[in-house]
Amino acid sequence: MGGKFMQSNAQTTHVSKKAFWAGRILSALSILFLLFDGVIKLFKPAVVVEATVQLGYPENTIIGIGIVLTACTILYAIPQTSILGAILLTGYLGGAVATHVRVGGPTFSIVFPIIVGALVWGGLFLRDERMRKLIPLRS
Repeated sequence: MGGKFMQSNAQTTHVSKKAFWAGRILSALSILFLLFDGVIKLFKPAVVVEATVQLGYPENTIIGIGIVLTACTILYAIPQTSILGAILLTGYLGGAVATHVRVGGPTFSIVFPIIVGALVWGGLFLRDERMRKLIPLRS
């Protein structure tokens, strides 16, 4: 009985090489963007300070926000902690959506963090067998 279950489980979690590489590419794109966004906050260029203050956050929070984003992204990039990183990034990106909704930002500013979150989770689903076991999609 155990062997039959294992076979069935393996079938639901298998992913093609193309899908696996698509997952890696989606993950790489989201990691590169989020690392850039987090690291640039550590240097506080004028454009980042202006944008952050316009969103209602004091300037002295920028470095802390950058550290949190960079740390969450690094956790996501490491295979052993990628699920934790994705969960933490979801919270961070949810805060970005809430901030832009609160200030009445343009639609793109509200939707873009949602798209990044979809890339994070989609990439993880395609490249990580643990996610496919956790959320088995069936045809």
